[in-house]
Amino acid sequence: MDESLRAQIETYLSHLNGLIRRGRQVRDTLANDPSSKSAIAATRVWQEDCGITVNQLSGGSKAHWLARSFSEAFLMRSAAGHAVEGAAPDEIVERLLNVLEQAVVSLTRTGEGPILSASSQAPPAHRFDFVHNLELRPVVEQAYTDSRRALEQKHYDVALRTSCGILEAIVTDALEHKGISALASLDAPAGGISDWSFEARLAVAERAGLIRGGCARLPTVARTYRDRDHAAGDNHARSTVSERDARQTGQVLHVVMRDLDPGR
Repeated sequence: MDESLRAQIETYLSHLNGLIRRGRQVRDTLANDPSSKSAIAATRVWQEDCGITVNQLSGGSKAHWLARSFSEAFLMRSAAGHAVEGAAPDEIVERLLNVLEQAVVSLTRTGEGPILSASSQAPPAHRFDFVHNLELRPVVEQAYTDSRRALEQKHYDVALRTSCGILEAIVTDALEHKGISALASLDAPAGGISDWSFEARLAVAERAGLIRGGCARLPTVARTYRDRDHAAGDNHARSTVSERDARQTGQVLHVVMRDLDPGR
C-alpha cells in the first residue's frame, strides 16, 4: 500500500476512534438524563463532527453506502418499512456509533479498496462562508480543524484557546461589517473595535442582535484566554484547562456560528 494512503487511513482511524469514544460518552449521558441541555448540545456537536467525517470518507457522495447509512441512522421505520418520525436521541447515537464502527472495519479490511478512495479530493466543508472578510475565511477554517484535532489529542488548553480565537475573529468580523457608527448607540466602548476586550466584543454583538445569549455558557477560563496567552511561561495556568472547559467552549463556538449564519 502507498505510504501516503496508509498515513491517510491511520489518520482517519484515529479520528474515528476519537468520535466513537465521544459518542459512547454522550450516549451514556443521555441515558442518565435525556433532557439535559448540555448533553443535547454536546450530542449535536458530535453529530455534526460525525457528518463532516462521513462526508469526507464518502468523497462527498450522498449515494455512497456510508453516507446513506449515516442519513438512515436518523430515521425510524414503521412496521411496513417506511420512514416515519425521528428516533430517540440516545438511539440515534447508538446507530451512528454503529455507522462509525462499520467505517473502521472498512478502513482496516485487507484485499479491498479503501473507503476513502475519493475523500482526498473532496472539497472542504465551507463552515465559514458567512464571514465577510474573504482573507479571514481560510484562516478560521484551518484554525477550526486544528481545534478539533487538539481536542481529540487531549490538548485541551490548545483546543480552548484556538476555539476562543475563532470566536473572537468571527464576532469581530460581524461587528466590523455592522459598522462602528451603527454600534455607537449600544453602549459600545470608546475607540475602534480592535481595541475592545474580548468580553466587550461579545457583549456588543449580543446587544446588536448579531448573536444571542449562547456566550453566557463560556467558562471563565475561556473568557480570560487572552490573559492566559500573555502569561508566558505560566505552565500552571495552562494546565488548569479541563476537558469540560474545552468542549463547552467548542459548543459555544458552534452556537455563535449558527447565530451568524442562520442557514446552517
